[in-house]
Amino acid sequence: MSAPHDFVAIGLGPFNLGLACLTDPIDGLDGLFLESKPDFDWHSGMLLEGSTLQTPFMSDLVTLADPTSPYSFLNYLKESGRLYSFYIRESFYPLRSEFNDYCRWAAAKLSRSIRFGRQVTEVTYDEAEGVYAVHSVETATGERRTDRGRRLVLGTGTSPFVPDACRGLGGDVLHNSRYLHSRDALQAKDSITVVGSGQSAAEIYYDLLQDIDRCGYELNWVTRSPRFFPLEYTKLTLEMTSPEYVDYFHALPPRTRDRLVTSQKNLYKGINGELIDEIFDLLYMKSRRGQVPTRLMTNTALSHAGYDESDGTYTLGLHHEEQDRSFELRTQGLVLATGYRHRIPDFLTPVADRIVRDDAGRFDVRRNYSVDVTGSGIYVQNAELHTHGFVAPDLGMAAYRNSSIIRELLGREYYPVEKAIAFQEFGVPGEQPESGPSGPGTAGPGQRAPRYADEPLEVSPA
Repeated sequence: MSAPHDFVAIGLGPFNLGLACLTDPIDGLDGLFLESKPDFDWHSGMLLEGSTLQTPFMSDLVTLADPTSPYSFLNYLKESGRLYSFYIRESFYPLRSEFNDYCRWAAAKLSRSIRFGRQVTEVTYDEAEGVYAVHSVETATGERRTDRGRRLVLGTGTSPFVPDACRGLGGDVLHNSRYLHSRDALQAKDSITVVGSGQSAAEIYYDLLQDIDRCGYELNWVTRSPRFFPLEYTKLTLEMTSPEYVDYFHALPPRTRDRLVTSQKNLYKGINGELIDEIFDLLYMKSRRGQVPTRLMTNTALSHAGYDESDGTYTLGLHHEEQDRSFELRTQGLVLATGYRHRIPDFLTPVADRIVRDDAGRFDVRRNYSVDVTGSGIYVQNAELHTHGFVAPDLGMAAYRNSSIIRELLGREYYPVEKAIAFQEFGVPGEQPESGPSGPGTAGPGQRAPRYADEPLEVSPA
């Protein structure tokens, strides 16, 4: 039997792919990455032409941890012969399809550590050896495999969320994650309704609105939000995507954290302001030729839904929340741009006794991103929204989280882990949040918070 890996990472989205890139040059750290898909594929159903990331190119897989890494987005552009074109374009925001291609480029360079087409079925723990056994199946051949690792990093991502009203609905209702794969069939219908309030809903509505004359359908956009909220992107707000804010948020009581996550959705689920303006401008241009067969309905919640198989029509039960009035809408096409939710993977059931959970059954994620009883055995990527705040899914904080996890894996700091980057203070001055293992705090009066985790505090004279 071969020696166990230092860690086994399960799932290969951008976050674990970034971990693979950052651990690749580290001698003495042996990691294996398992992914069920046959190759890298990041939200392929939403790679609309012209859609961009909502974060700048520096939020790539590695740059904010190691600007000199050969796995940077700029190096991808250079090797692809497109660096000057990107420079002339003068936009910090890569195309989403371009970012996906970049990730595929990086994954292709890591064949030594990445195994595609490996569906993890079960994780067990060997008490005697102190290692996790990750059991998987080769999706192409059905062959069973077992890989062992002293630690785990879970990057299984989030799953498409379907509201209760639409579960088991029947017909060809689709979640936005499959939009591009089903767009042609959708546009052949007489009417289409998009349900949702965020960036994906806006992109789909705009995409369908462009073809509304050519295809001749009616188009509706239904959102429970009181308005079409833009993504808040001011610089002092962006400082909340910082180590200091994560420290502050993590130290809050769980109920307070849950309330904040609900109230802060426009910080990470809002719509790009330029896209909102483009939607209005397109509506304005089309309205000059006559009435546009479209409706945009705010304050409107989906309460129930039914499907009539005889005519392929959905009946949506809607409720206007401010007027407290109910009504119905009939539509042939239904797109649910209702987001994603994290769930604990079933393959962890055999090691459930080694995982800490909160009162709601969620991972009780420590400040150092661990979720196991030892505080140093299982780490998570983008499963800590409720404990670390809205920065959990943010690409811009991925390199910071990976640098922190690498520090835990090595027992020393390899990539400098920033500790204080914000001008503002988020809590009562002078109070240091009580963080979990390896969790940094903030500076008190007369102190400058250390820039990196291993840097001592500087105390100024009283």
